[in-house]
Amino acid sequence: MKTILLTGATWYIGSHWAVALLEKNYEVIIVDNFSNSNENSLIFIEKITWKKPKFYEVDLRNKEKLEQVFKENKIDSVIHFAWAKAVWESCDEPFYYYENNIIWSLNLFEIMEKYYVKNIIFSSSATVYEPTWIPPFTEEDLTWNTTNPYWTTKFIIENILRDLSNHKLFNVINLRYFNPVWAHKSWLIWEDPNNIPNNLLPFILKVATWELEQVKVFWNDYNTKDWTWERDYIHVIDLIKGHIKALEFIQKNEKGWMYKIFNLWTWTPTSVLEIINTTEKIVWKKLNYKIVDRRKWDLDSSFCNPRKAKEILFWEAGISIEESIKDSWNFIQNKKTNETKPKTTRSNW
Repeated sequence: MKTILLTGATWYIGSHWAVALLEKNYEVIIVDNFSNSNENSLIFIEKITWKKPKFYEVDLRNKEKLEQVFKENKIDSVIHFAWAKAVWESCDEPFYYYENNIIWSLNLFEIMEKYYVKNIIFSSSATVYEPTWIPPFTEEDLTWNTTNPYWTTKFIIENILRDLSNHKLFNVINLRYFNPVWAHKSWLIWEDPNNIPNNLLPFILKVATWELEQVKVFWNDYNTKDWTWERDYIHVIDLIKGHIKALEFIQKNEKGWMYKIFNLWTWTPTSVLEIINTTEKIVWKKLNYKIVDRRKWDLDSSFCNPRKAKEILFWEAGISIEESIKDSWNFIQNKKTNETKPKTTRSNW
């Protein structure tokens, strides 16, 4: 079975990826520096799969240690998740984002080229689309004019990978998505950052459990059905199924170079107030929220047309937003009744 290297895989999406690959009997190697996660995710991955991925605590800026991973393993494909991703933070610290997301990615790509590892799936974003265009976006729509450093780094890496595909024969798939949410069916892994959440649903659920005081709704003058901005929220399990389809596609076509882009979306935008109202019905309580000033990078509505992924990868999302919120709430209830750090006799990370 082929060996897959996951960068940044102790975080939310990457840990789900690791579980899915192990369940399909791939050999999994994880490289992470725990910048926004901790070793618990490694315990959870093994607890779910009864398999232990090989783990290296390596920062991508350390080329010597990163190269050692490639020396010690015969890697077939790389899935690149190692990324700083907070929009507001990128505006405050743009140089950190340029270095972390672009320069350190170049370290990875250079070592891949040296060891002739040509297959890469990049965790990109729908934020690369021209913000003045009217959604739903398709893969052929214009990408430029990003409004903050985080989105700019996604755009730049996409173009670097296009160059590497054209001139170094890399097999590249860029997966564009936005707002992956909710929890794994085991209720052991979900989006649980070290600090205050950047994304909407984890923040809302912390308000529901009284860990945070209120939800900030960033203004209500958007051109949408209830005047709050709309996004397309996708269940992380649907998203990972799309990643698996992309990996299978790239491996079937790896004898020739490729550059492909796929939107992984539900095609159904949901507003901030709709998310709040749906959550209230599920948790059986009113949630405190406050209308605050609009943020300069927020768009009225952002969602994509996923038809290409359906036609080529034979993938489409199938889990509703109500089911997704229920999954997350069940996770939180389960978490309350268990220790934060589960005990296991099968690992010693």
